[in-house]
Amino acid sequence: MAFDKPESGCCTSEDTETKTSVMVIGAGSAGFSAAITAAEAGAVVTLVGEGIIGGTCVNVGCVPSKTMIRAVEALYQAPHAARFHGITSTARVLDWQAVVAHKQQLVEELRQAKYIDVLPAHPDVHYIEGRAQLAKDGVKVDGTLHTPDKIIIATGSSNRVPPIPGIETVDHLDSTSALDLETLPGSMIIIGGGVIGCELGQMFARAGVKVILCCRSHLVPDMEPEISQALQSYLEAEGITIYAGIGYQSIERHGDGVRLHYENHGKTHTLEADSVLLAAGRKPNTAGLGLEDVGVSLTKNGGIEVDTLMCSTNSKIYAAGDVTGTDMFVYMAAYGAKLAAQNATGGNTQRYNNAAMPSVVFTDPQVASVGLTEVQANEQGYSIKTSVITLDHVPRYLAARDTRGLIKLVADKNTDKLLGAHILAPEGGELIQTVVIALKAGMTATDLGQAIFPYLTGVEGLKLAAQTFDKDVSTLSCCAG
Repeated sequence: MAFDKPESGCCTSEDTETKTSVMVIGAGSAGFSAAITAAEAGAVVTLVGEGIIGGTCVNVGCVPSKTMIRAVEALYQAPHAARFHGITSTARVLDWQAVVAHKQQLVEELRQAKYIDVLPAHPDVHYIEGRAQLAKDGVKVDGTLHTPDKIIIATGSSNRVPPIPGIETVDHLDSTSALDLETLPGSMIIIGGGVIGCELGQMFARAGVKVILCCRSHLVPDMEPEISQALQSYLEAEGITIYAGIGYQSIERHGDGVRLHYENHGKTHTLEADSVLLAAGRKPNTAGLGLEDVGVSLTKNGGIEVDTLMCSTNSKIYAAGDVTGTDMFVYMAAYGAKLAAQNATGGNTQRYNNAAMPSVVFTDPQVASVGLTEVQANEQGYSIKTSVITLDHVPRYLAARDTRGLIKLVADKNTDKLLGAHILAPEGGELIQTVVIALKAGMTATDLGQAIFPYLTGVEGLKLAAQTFDKDVSTLSCCAG
């Protein structure tokens, strides 16, 4: 078949008595989701993987980073046990190589269980390894031509190198290589104050590294400013030095380490450290696929342009996950890939909807968010109201003697409908799904404030935050009154 540019619109369903053949390019979370869904719909699927099977999340992303973040949490909690009178504790790193090896053991176990061992259960999914390249007459995988009816691209993303003069001359870490370090550096400059920079910055600081965190704007810039400011104060309290709102001028080798020159308020300053970690975001893996030869357009950030059906500007080609440059979360990749497969095999009936998409930053306290921020709600024309409650009003955190954090709710002032929730709290990621369900159900702030929550739980803070729209919760009795 030929992949010609469509005259207009997106994909059209095919009426055929033969099985649809689908090629999925990329064998990570999105690729497996697409391949399994297409096979369950009756398609014959060719899944093409290049490199280590399993993609970013299980190999170098979510799984390894979160287990190491949890490991060093003990180093923070031990000395802070003294917040309870009569208790003292200490912890230290005895063998960092053992920590890294333990992480790698989990990675390999999950790669085997969730990817390699899954394939035999789906006989209509045929896995091949090689580099895929789109062509007008099909798809070439290491020179062998395949001619599928539909294609789903799920090649993921990779670390982005920021355009700082001299960066190519400096040995730098990224989120992959940093997690494989068998020896901890004495000091580290982290460039980027987003999710990866904050998570790994805190992890390395707790492990004993002197961390300097730099960013162009402020920490977790997509989050509410109250959360950004509070998180910065907590990270600084742990000894992390933060330079926010700076401009990078150049970077260079300096002895066995690095030297970063930056501008702030019109003046040039210099930072030095043993190593530098680049955490300035990720870029979609689109290079070398031959997209330009088959009429697939890219967005401004380099991702494959797709519509709500997950269809590209070529009517035979879909894309999902990080390669689209949008909603770069593993669960959204799997969700989008499932829709792409359903549409590729079943007539384009499923539309992508991220209105109630949760996100979590695994710092401590965790940042969790869903729905609109205050700024976004205003930009969309809502007349809004907000409530903010600090965790010293939530009994669960008082009992834990750890009141770091806050909860902010955004609601429509005219209808009382909930629009968004933004949480900074220990294990805040466990709280956010309640609001995901609330948003899906169209609940109001009053509905949330009147719902029954179990006492002495963190999620009860959502009830209190909802009541804060029109009450002073400090005047209420236990169980949120």
